[in-house]
Amino acid sequence: MSIALENVLARAGLKADANEFLTLVEDAARRLSPPNPDPSHYFSPDQRAALTDAGLDLSPRDESEPDFRARTVAAHAVLADSALSVGQAAEMLNVDDSRIRHRLKEGRLTGWKDQGWRLPAWQFNGAGVLPGLETVLRAVPEDQPALVVAAFMNTPQSDLVISDRPATPRQWLLAGGDPEQVARLVATLGSPF
Repeated sequence: MSIALENVLARAGLKADANEFLTLVEDAARRLSPPNPDPSHYFSPDQRAALTDAGLDLSPRDESEPDFRARTVAAHAVLADSALSVGQAAEMLNVDDSRIRHRLKEGRLTGWKDQGWRLPAWQFNGAGVLPGLETVLRAVPEDQPALVVAAFMNTPQSDLVISDRPATPRQWLLAGGDPEQVARLVATLGSPF
């Protein structure tokens, strides 16, 4: 299995050892909800009644159904594998490690702590940070996890068009697009409308 997994990782452009990647997957799965949660426990009796009346099925997942967590676990593992350490980010930006920690504290870079800071790769462009990154990061709602922000930054948005095609926010910023447009969109993350 490790040879097949190594082939998949190589085709996806991930420079990860198969065993390390499987550890990332296991860790991500542990951090998510239990394998078979009872959705009704998350709601009050009135909320359950309203949701059931609206046609939602709040029964636990049947064991024969695919595990809905698989896609999220894989995305978490890829995000963690592609993230940079403070040292790697400092080397890329040709600055001292303390400058990276300072930027994280000021909200000029984003990351999460997991045995040290991990900085998602989407915010870098090889030798620097994305143009307009600070504007975008100021608009990210505080309650949005790194995976949601990474997915947003790498998903084409109909409001961001380059050469008559929807572009990802990352592509938009790299092409010199107005960061305020991305900021307006990212500010709506987590909003129902």
